[in-house]
Formats: sequence, C-alpha cells, structure tokens
Amino acid sequence: MQRVLIVTGGGSGIGAAVAAGAAARGDRVVICGRRKEALERVAAETGAEPRVCDVSSPEAVTGLVDDVVAAHGRLDGLVANAGIVRNGGVLDLSPEDWDATMRTNLTSVFLLAKAALPHLIETNGSLVAVSSVASLRVPLGCAAYATSKAALTMLTQTIAVDYGPRGVRANVVCPGWVRTEMSDEEMAHFGEPHGIGREEAYDEVTRLVPQRRAAAPEEISSAILWLLGQEASYVNGAVLSVDGGTVLPDPGTIPFDFQVRLR
Repeated sequence: MQRVLIVTGGGSGIGAAVAAGAAARGDRVVICGRRKEALERVAAETGAEPRVCDVSSPEAVTGLVDDVVAAHGRLDGLVANAGIVRNGGVLDLSPEDWDATMRTNLTSVFLLAKAALPHLIETNGSLVAVSSVASLRVPLGCAAYATSKAALTMLTQTIAVDYGPRGVRANVVCPGWVRTEMSDEEMAHFGEPHGIGREEAYDEVTRLVPQRRAAAPEEISSAILWLLGQEASYVNGAVLSVDGGTVLPDPGTIPFDFQVRLR
C-alpha cells in the first residue's frame, strides 16, 4: 500500500529534497509551508501535493492533518522540518523574536504530533524532526534558535518513549551547514561585511568541519528517508548527526592544527 507522508517546510531545501526522494520511491507526499509559489514549484517538480499552512496555528495544523487523512485514508509519516532563525544573544533578542522562534521551531511540532499521532498509531508510523547541530553544541549569537532545537530534540524523544509501545517511532536528525535558501541568506549576512561572496563564506564556515564542506539537501533527506522506512524499524528516539563531523573536533586542540582567519 502506498504510504502517505506530510513534510513541513516543503517549499525549499531539505523539505523539498525529502519530497523528491519520497515521491521517487512511491510515497504519496503532502508538502506544506507558507509560500504558495515555492510549494507549487516543488509540487510540479516532484508530484507532491502542496498545502499552504501556518504550522504555528493549532487550527491550521488540525485542518491539514484532517484533510490529508480524509483525502488519502491514512497517514504513515511526518517530517517536521519547518524552521526559522532569529540571530542574537539574550540581550539582542526581542520577546517577539523569541516567541516567533519557539512557535515555529518547537510549538509547531507539538501541534503536528498532537494531530498526527492518532493516525500514526493506526499505521505504525514514524515521525522525524529536523533539529540542528545547534542543539548539540552552543552556537554564538543564536540563543533562541539553539534553545528551540534542543527542546525539539527532547520533545521528539518523549514521543518515542510515550508512543513507542503503540507502534510509533520518533527520531531526530541534526544537520550541520546545508546549502539551503536559509543558509544562503546567512552566508550573505556573514560575508558581505568582509567583502566575500557566498562560496567563500561557505568555505569559511566549514573550515573546521572534517569534510570541509556544507551538505547538499539530498544528503540530509537520505537520512530522514532511512529513518522513516522499515530499514530503521528498530531505531527509536535516536539523535542522528548528519554534519560531516562538525561536532567532533576538540576546540582545545584546534590551535595546534589550524589558523582561523578570513582569507
């Protein structure tokens, strides 16, 4: 039987790559997000069904899940990929920045899980949350984002424990730098003051990554699709770093091997 998946943040980047990979293996994929044109473009390329949805709205999320199940009769997987970044430490962030980050990166997944879990229980389905290496190591100037992603990881693991006995698996993927629209914007923000372009900026931010590059979205989607599938049938509550080894180097020994400077 054809599996039915919902992918949030499906209009670009990792979400679009998940939609393409899942559709290619025969799944029925519903992508959602706020940008209608972006969703329709991905839908035309992948065969996914586009749905405009604000995942921070309880009513919108309930409507999304109900509509998908009504249309297709089942729900087998949920990929919680929607996310935003509001840069700044605690003194830099406004309450509005904090609230927007928590609503989009964390509360949305609570709402999606609450709506989807009854259906995932029926199908022995799976949830994959897209977190970040920022949930594992503290980034500079990203207090709201890092906190939201760390909390997302714990939320997902509570689902794994609470609903594993009822047949649901819930896992987390933690990407490092990935070449997405959001990362491209961050490269511009980083590079412009130093007079460097996007490619040079990516080179700089991945200089200490053991693989010395950012990931392609497809490299992250491959891990997500594996966790959704039967190949990972006994993987539950895992936190999988897909980061080229970003979290591995010991900061205390870096000065012995690297000179970190803008070229």
